[in-house]
Formats: sequence, structure tokens, C-alpha cells
Amino acid sequence: MLEVSLLGTGGMMPLPGRFLTSCMTRFNGSSLLIDCGEGTQVAIRKRGWSCHDIDVICFTHYHGDHISGLPGLLLSIGNAERTEPVTLIGPRGLKTVVDALRVIAPELPYELNYIELTEPTQTIELKGYRLEAFKARHNVTCYGYSQIISRAGRFDPKKASDNQVPMACWSRLQKGNVVEYEGKTYTQDMILGPARKGLKLTYCTDSRPTKLIAESAAGADLFICEGMYGEKGSEGKAKEHCHMNYTEAAKLAAEAMVGELWLTHYSPSLVRPEDFTANAREIFPNAHTCKDGRTVTLHFEEEE
Repeated sequence: MLEVSLLGTGGMMPLPGRFLTSCMTRFNGSSLLIDCGEGTQVAIRKRGWSCHDIDVICFTHYHGDHISGLPGLLLSIGNAERTEPVTLIGPRGLKTVVDALRVIAPELPYELNYIELTEPTQTIELKGYRLEAFKARHNVTCYGYSQIISRAGRFDPKKASDNQVPMACWSRLQKGNVVEYEGKTYTQDMILGPARKGLKLTYCTDSRPTKLIAESAAGADLFICEGMYGEKGSEGKAKEHCHMNYTEAAKLAAEAMVGELWLTHYSPSLVRPEDFTANAREIFPNAHTCKDGRTVTLHFEEEE
């Protein structure tokens, strides 16, 4: 299962009850953070989660409302007695930006590892899942992310028998190990059936709609997408500032055939985002205007 919590839904500046942009996921004991706007630490505490287990922090881009909370968070991770390395992922220039912010957090009891994104799409395997970064269209270099958890096929005893795999290897192979036994090498594909449907979360903010976003979000169980403006007819304003409104986000969700759409990253002028939910649902019925702290647990499909 994959737990997802939208920690902050604000864009540009925080408001009472609305922290700046951040999303956190938990899978198999490891936490992933996407963006780290002001208020992220408090939001994690309100959720009842811990910053100690944050192994990966991704940044969509380096505007202040997406990264201003980082120095304090890094210090809090250290104060939580973290000693294992933390991986940071973001567009080119990541280390330069983080080094500048770390003027107020120069000493940490753990290493920071950097992965800088340079291609239109980039895939990174870590912590038991696949992270697919894809370029968005903003007024600075910006990326969205899909977190994908694959699910192996079911154990097939007939296939194991046909491939003459000794029973002594079955357990280790099902755990994903390559097994050397009595001079032969056995792999997981020799005992499992076809791969089953996994889980997919796609997150994208600060962008105009693009074909690549729809392609990257295709089939996602949950698509979290910015809805900077809610009103109908706000496309011109959204285009001017390189953002999206509810209607445009809903069209992407429909094109990508996702399971559910969560709208986020609201303009400070959008005081009551929920008043415009119907504008998204006219196009994509399973759209939701989110508040800080909205959380869901995504489960694998039930076995028949």
C-alpha cells in the first residue's frame, strides 16, 4: 500500500489554514517528500508522521513557495537522530540552490546525495519503487513526478516445475533474489506469472497543460495537479502566469484516464477553492478540491 498526504495546498504565499506546497508519501517504511514549502514541518507533525524516515526529497522547481521550508526541515531530520543519507532530486542547479539555503543549516549528521534532472523524462529506481520525472512548462525549469510501485506476478508452481526450479529456491526467488543453487542460476521470472497491476501516483504543479503531462500521468490511481485558479474563463490569467485552472487540470485527468484527481496549489486570491469544484467535475467527475492534510491509502487490487 502507498499512503499519500497533501501537506500544503497553497501557492505563492501561505494563508491561515493553508501551508505552502508539499506532498508526502509513505511506502514500506520509507517516506518521500515532493516540494517543501513554508509550513511543511508543522504539517508533518499535524499529520502525525515523522520526518526521520524521509529518504527522498523531490523538487518540482526552485521558486520560494516550493523550497522555502527546506533548511528547517533538514535540521529537524537531524534532530530526529537521522544518520542515513537523504537523497535530493530536482532540476539542474539543485546542489547550488541547496548549498545557498544551507547557510543557516551548515552541519547535518547525515549525508545529502544529489540527483539533478537534465532530460525531458528521467527514471530513478530507489527504495522499492520507480520514480519517473517529466518536464513541465513553467516560467522556470520545472518537473512533475510519478511514483510507481510495481507488483510481481503470482507464484506459479507449474511454471516453477516446467523450469525445473528446486523447491528450496522458491522462497528466496519470490522475494526478488537471484539464487545460485547447485551450480545453476535461478531468477524470479522462472516461477512467477504475469506482473499484476501496481500503484501509481502522479504529482504536477506550476505548469501549463502539456501532452507530456497527460502521457506521464496515464493510468495513475491518483493525479495531484495544480488548480491555481478556479473560475471559468480564467485560462488567460493562467496562461499569462504559466499555471493551470480547474478546467485545464480536469481535461488532463480525463485525457490520462486517471482514477482520481486532487486539485492543489491555489492562488491566495482563491479564498474558497471548494466553491469552484463543479467546474472540474463537469469534465472529470472524480475531481476533488483539497485542503491541507488530505490523506489517502492506495491499495493493490484485491485478488480474485
